Amino acid sequence: MSEESKRPEEEQETQGGETPETEAKAEPKAEDAKDEKKAKKKKEKTYTLTREQMEKAELAVKQLASVTDQFTRLTAEYDNYRKRTAKEKESIYQDAKMDTVKEFLAVYDNLERAVATDADPDSPHRKGLELIFSQFREILKKLGVEEMEALGQPFDPKSHNAVMHIESEEFGENTISRVFQAGFTLDGKVIRFAIVQVAN
Repeated sequence: MSEESKRPEEEQETQGGETPETEAKAEPKAEDAKDEKKAKKKKEKTYTLTREQMEKAELAVKQLASVTDQFTRLTAEYDNYRKRTAKEKESIYQDAKMDTVKEFLAVYDNLERAVATDADPDSPHRKGLELIFSQFREILKKLGVEEMEALGQPFDPKSHNAVMHIESEEFGENTISRVFQAGFTLDGKVIRFAIVQVAN
């Protein structure tokens, strides 16, 4: 045969699909996959446990569950303790602050009386007292202390202490007509009741 007649046959072989060489290459791949499966099966070893070993394993699982439960409870208890102590510290601070402020309210009363008694508005003495009184009120305000508005307000036994009652048509019934001593709140909590006169 001539070289030209051989060439078409070779081309037909390549066009018609896999050549014997490619088939030979495909076969080893399938064999490799089988070998890998066999290797995996060999790696997956099975173990036989005795009854004693099973009992020990079950005991270990129970102990682990018990320790986990104890840890969870301990964590919760510690969290509650931390919150409780923080609340107690805040409460102690607030109580100490309240007790301190209460003692200084007597100074407030004296300054208020001193300013009211000096009739001359241009007096240097009165101006000095007004400055001190104003500064003192600012300090109390910064601490969260506020004077309660009482005059002309309805009487409230939760924040007012009535020491006198009068009959008056000028004020409405159960209305505060006069304030003898100012009442104060600290962070919204009453620390001193206002001493008042109530109109009926």
